[in-house]
Amino acid sequence: QVTLVESGGGLVQPGGSLRVSCTASGSVDSVYVTAWYRQAPGKQREFVASISTGNSITYADFAKGRFTISRANVKNRVDLQMTSLKPEDTAVYSCKHSDSRAKFWGQGTQVTVSS
Repeated sequence: QVTLVESGGGLVQPGGSLRVSCTASGSVDSVYVTAWYRQAPGKQREFVASISTGNSITYADFAKGRFTISRANVKNRVDLQMTSLKPEDTAVYSCKHSDSRAKFWGQGTQVTVSS
């Protein structure tokens, strides 16, 4: 079992930046993929970005150039740095941990972009 905890959400003004983090604990395998998803009110959940333990990175089109996913210097933590935020980026951001055994989800963290 892997437990995921997201942190770092909050309120930010349009054009601002915010970093959200996903920390995995428990039976964390040595090979896995961490992905960020988001879900805005009334919309379907959508993929944001992912990073593998081999540092293979993928971004959704809307995230390219504005968001950066990376492995933190803290063990089993993945960060999503978001810049040039727009009101349409407002959503609950959740991370997903996928390994050879299963997929695990965190509870999510709210990101609100508003003036």
